[in-house]
Amino acid sequence: MLRHFKLIWQEPTLRMLCAVILLFGTFGASIGPYQSLIAVTRFGISDAAYAAILMAALLVGVSVAVGIGIITDQRPSRKIMAVAASASIIGAAALVWFWDRPLAFVIAHILFLPLSGTVFGQALAVFRLVTAPWPRADRDAALTLIRALFAVPFMIVLPLWGLAFDLGVDLLVIYPVIGVAGGLMLLLIARRWPADHLAPWTEQKSGLGFRASIGEMVARPVLLRVMLVGALHSGGALAGVIVGLSFAAAGRGPDDVGLFFGIFVGFEILATLCVGTLVRVLPRMAIISCGVCIYASFIVLIPQLAGSAWVWLLVIPGGAGGGLFYALAITYLQELLGKRAGAGASLMALQRIASDGLCAGIFAFGTWISGYALVGALGGLGMVSALVLLIWMDRTKPL
Repeated sequence: MLRHFKLIWQEPTLRMLCAVILLFGTFGASIGPYQSLIAVTRFGISDAAYAAILMAALLVGVSVAVGIGIITDQRPSRKIMAVAASASIIGAAALVWFWDRPLAFVIAHILFLPLSGTVFGQALAVFRLVTAPWPRADRDAALTLIRALFAVPFMIVLPLWGLAFDLGVDLLVIYPVIGVAGGLMLLLIARRWPADHLAPWTEQKSGLGFRASIGEMVARPVLLRVMLVGALHSGGALAGVIVGLSFAAAGRGPDDVGLFFGIFVGFEILATLCVGTLVRVLPRMAIISCGVCIYASFIVLIPQLAGSAWVWLLVIPGGAGGGLFYALAITYLQELLGKRAGAGASLMALQRIASDGLCAGIFAFGTWISGYALVGALGGLGMVSALVLLIWMDRTKPL
């Protein structure tokens, strides 16, 4: 692990990406666990309407991300895309903070924030380009460290939010904070991200037009695998939605939500740091499978135990499961179309169709039929079912 830290630190571009990912993690840690609470409890948006917002945000985000992925696969434009995505965070934060109306929330979360994920996608694409000459085991191990860096702010920022909310701070204070994080990202990317035409890496381009690129990504063998990986990630999206709402339904406040996520991510980071060692002795798919099954049990049990002291024990399987499969699932996606990082970023966007779309669908159906307990049960079942299908599709490939 220390050797991979050293490898990352010796490369200026990778150091810059680490800082960007830390800031993006701060943004995600601030808005992710609380946006459902802000929508439902602060602005009075119904569960059904919030599910519709999730779906609309998904359609916008995926459309833009796929387009950006194809464009960056054809021509050098990564830096300008990352700059635009950072600016979208600033715009969303200013809109909600200064307008303070339900419509401001809807506009910010449908039109602005879905663009923000481009920062993470482009950062991972550049990371893959820079580390392309490395052995696969070293690339996998280094990517797990990057994934751990993304999680670090969750461990630090969420308990601080919990303390702030316990002292009576308004939930909307989250927005100026993410605005500052977006501003720092914008400044760092503008000054330190290598100019695309001077980038110190060699990137393989597809040479395909826009329509041909779309056709390549939606080819049945590729698309099915992308959708299944997205279904695996739906558990994380559901956790971000139902933890806060299940805690609120059980009479717990935002301070408990922040503390829960903070401890949970601490265990996730520990598990993530172990992956670099595990990939040297275990097949990648075996590690992913173990993580998915553990995380699925976490999703199922959250609504069941939200009102009990036992809920605090769930941070262990939740953190361990997420740490084991998230980073390696990203690597799996990036390798579906070979060494083309731009195409890999587009596949990550398509993965969100299954991830966020399944999350929104399960949330809407589960709350309509029963409640958060059914949402958790369906989410866990969806993750395990997707894993079984993915293993079956890759049964003739090396693990």
